[in-house]
Amino acid sequence: MYDAMPAHPVLGVIGRSGSGKTTLLEFVVKEMAARGLRVNLVKHSHHDLALEPPQKDSARLRLAGAAEVLVASPYRFAIVHELRGAPEPSLAQQLARMGPADLTLVEGFKTDPIPKLEVFRPEVGQAPLYPHDPQVIAVASDSPAPADLREGVQWLDLNAREQVLAWLLLQLENKLEK
Repeated sequence: MYDAMPAHPVLGVIGRSGSGKTTLLEFVVKEMAARGLRVNLVKHSHHDLALEPPQKDSARLRLAGAAEVLVASPYRFAIVHELRGAPEPSLAQQLARMGPADLTLVEGFKTDPIPKLEVFRPEVGQAPLYPHDPQVIAVASDSPAPADLREGVQWLDLNAREQVLAWLLLQLENKLEK
């Protein structure tokens, strides 16, 4: 595990593109927030991020050379940090920047050694990740569990989102331990 992991639980949500990760996360986050839980989310992207229109003052100042620009309003704030050729920060470094939470969900960073829930749909046409990732502790799928499912991996019905939520709340109660 990481030396710099936060004190609160972290769960990766992995799966192939088009498998339904974001749809499931949207439901889970909404339901957990409605229960009064604070949920943080880290979303990794392989693409450049366009968070502000290029003509806005914050973008102009960032492009002028500012290392970080914090944009604040009465509704939210965002920090845009330019890497300018520096290596991408690790997941542990990204998590250290975030505020406290009851749970942090991580979409992406699929090779990092954190407990993971895989969203798997056979119709996406790609092989599942769980057979080769010992950190996958559950799979949410719209197909039946395979006969050779590794011991300790929970198989959840992706079409019964409440079942996935109930599993996650139980894991949170047990602090996401195997």
